[in-house]
Amino acid sequence: MTKVIFACVHNAGRSQMAAALFNRWADPAKARAVSAGTQPGERIHPEVVAVMRERDLDLAAARPQKLTAELAADAQWLVTMGCGDECPVVPGTRRDDWPLEDPKGKPRDRVREIRDDIEARVKQLISTNGWS
Repeated sequence: MTKVIFACVHNAGRSQMAAALFNRWADPAKARAVSAGTQPGERIHPEVVAVMRERDLDLAAARPQKLTAELAADAQWLVTMGCGDECPVVPGTRRDDWPLEDPKGKPRDRVREIRDDIEARVKQLISTNGWS
């Protein structure tokens, strides 16, 4: 089983969407995802909750969490999401960075575009690594 961590600064938008979409499309016997942030926010951005509901994924009860050594201990992959200098490093993981715009405060149409970009990247990651 491969563990993938999706990380951004506040764990309130991009990384939450990525983990939820990953867990929808990946074979749970092969890979699972979690999301975390370096400076977790208080809640998931409401505009993110709204556009994820359109995909029948409910993030209303999800809570941002801090990327800790314990959380990362058994991870094989770290995908950072446009956090620049604040992107975390997890020793021993394969790493990728997806330069994605923060959806916070954006109009719903723009948040949908970000979600769809994330979904396409997630599906490609799953396909490339044989996790479907």
